[in-house]
Amino acid sequence: MHALSSTATKGMKVDRKAKIREYKDTPRPMGVFQIKNKVNDKILIGSSNNLPAILNRFRSELKMGSCRNIVLQEEWKQFSPDAFEFEEIEILKPLDNPSYNPSEDLHFLEKLWTEKLKPYGNKGFIKVE
Repeated sequence: MHALSSTATKGMKVDRKAKIREYKDTPRPMGVFQIKNKVNDKILIGSSNNLPAILNRFRSELKMGSCRNIVLQEEWKQFSPDAFEFEEIEILKPLDNPSYNPSEDLHFLEKLWTEKLKPYGNKGFIKVE
């Protein structure tokens, strides 16, 4: 085996740090998502300023049995993970304004999709009271 020279090691560290910085500086897609039970067509609508992260969080929570949406968790157990589809349904383009806060726009888009798809009662994972 050959040991890496200190120059090569330094180059790898710099390259790794640059890649980490580039990853952190890359804006994440934000927008509206849905989680759909393909067996009964029930859906959950939500929004996030980091769609990959929120969808990964839901997948992890469901796999671990700790999802806050109890009905969704029960159906995950009943129908199996293969019955579910995780989808980004609308991407919000960020404005070129450093002070832009997407919260209101995300909330508005989520409300529009909720009104359009009506994920209530037998059609969704939101309890109607």
